[in-house]
Formats: sequence, structure tokens, C-alpha cells
Amino acid sequence: MKFGRSWLPAHLLAWLYAALLLVPLYYLLVSAFKTNDQIFGSPFALPSSLSPHNFTEAFTSADLGAAVLNSVLVTALALALTLGLAIPAAFALARSEGRLGAFVERVFSLGFLVPTFAALFPTFLLAAATGLFHTRAFIVLFLPATAMPLSVVILVQFMRTIPREMEEAARMDGASTFAVLRHVYSPMCMPGIATILLLNFLTFWNEYLYSLVIIGPDPGLRTVQVALPTLKSLTGTDYGILTAGTVLTLVPVWAVYTVLQKRMQQALVSGAVKM
Repeated sequence: MKFGRSWLPAHLLAWLYAALLLVPLYYLLVSAFKTNDQIFGSPFALPSSLSPHNFTEAFTSADLGAAVLNSVLVTALALALTLGLAIPAAFALARSEGRLGAFVERVFSLGFLVPTFAALFPTFLLAAATGLFHTRAFIVLFLPATAMPLSVVILVQFMRTIPREMEEAARMDGASTFAVLRHVYSPMCMPGIATILLLNFLTFWNEYLYSLVIIGPDPGLRTVQVALPTLKSLTGTDYGILTAGTVLTLVPVWAVYTVLQKRMQQALVSGAVKM
């Protein structure tokens, strides 16, 4: 395929967009190995050494080890609960043909209209009333509730593309409803499942406001996003240590994206073909 001059602006815009993404990432990485004087004196220069001092100091000062474990625990349990609720709900809505199913699907879509800050005070009262205030258990139960609208809507669209003949063939072989969901719908919806896993992982891992209010700043319970700002000081912040701590929190995000990116690309491509 030959590209004419008409493609030149598109290529320039693509490279410009890539630069806008890479420059801040480069600045973050090189700053993680510098002192304050080096960061402000030569912000984009390469570091003079690759000493891990900033990383070890950030890890110990903010107790990031416990915070990372808390974030992994909360995120993993919330993702498992989200999938456990969203997949059966999407399966039921995808197979329904009446008005009730369409109404329930619209109810799920209403979740997009609720602003994050609007639910903060009612959520605080709910946590206090249930006795789960300052616990990780409440966040594990709360995060899937916030992710259900997007998760169900995405999975319903994927499941509706699966031919009914495949379900009928499985029924003729004696498969139960659970078996049909497990062996027919779930494997064929893996790109959609990977998509909601990645999107929800980013949301759950980076969640700050509710974790700060509900769990609190307790070093033994706080998540990594709550622990990271403790590296800032009123007397003078060491930005090298702060950026090193930020880089440490980005490693799990990069790892999860690397694992799920191919599945998500399949979901995007399949969606484009169906359109």
C-alpha cells in the first residue's frame, strides 16, 4: 500500500501525540535518579548515575511495601468480584429479548450519570452504618459497584454477537445454563473480559479519594496512592524520591497492560469490523 502526501498530516499528528506522551514519561524516569538541584538545573538531561538511592528511600519512607500489598489485595479482590457479578448479569441481559431486559440494561447505563464526588458523603455514611469504616473490606465491596455499569454494558455488546445456534448446540448436548456461560460465552468474550479487566484495574489501582476517606492514612491499611503523597514534606520535598515512588507505583500498571494489551486490541479490532 502506498501513502500519498495526504497521509503526511496524519503521520505528523501521530508522532506529535507520541511525543506528548513520551516526554513526560522520560522526564519522570530521569528525575527518579536525580537530586533536587539536578532536576531544576537540568530537567531533561540524563542522570549522572543510576543509583537506586531514591527508590530505596521512597520505599522505606512511605512504607510502600505494605501499601503495595494493600493495593494488590484490594484491586485483585475487587476485580474478581466485578467479574463474578458482571459476567452473569451481562449474560442474562444479552439473552433477554423482552422489555424488562431492555429496562434493566438502561438502569445499568444510568450509573454513568452519577458523579464521583456526589456519592462521597452517602458512601461515608454507609461505611459508618455498616461498621466497615476504616477497613479495606468496604472498598473491596464499593469499587465493583462503581465499575458495574461500564463492565455490564461492554460485556452485553460482546455476548450479543455470539450466535444463538452455539448455545442451542450446547443445550442439545446436555449443557446447563452455567455450563453454557462457562464454556461457550466466556471463552468467546475474552477480549471483552480483558478490556474491562484492564480498564477496571487502572481505575481501582489509581483510586485515591475513597481510599483516603474510607480506609484512612493508617500505614498498615492504606493503599499505595494514599501512601505516595506522604513523601511530600512541608519543609522541603525531595522530588527525586517522590518521582521514584511514583515510578514504583507505575510498574504494576505496566505489567498488567503488557499482559492484557493483545486481548484489548482484539476487542477494538473486532468492534471496528462489526461496525
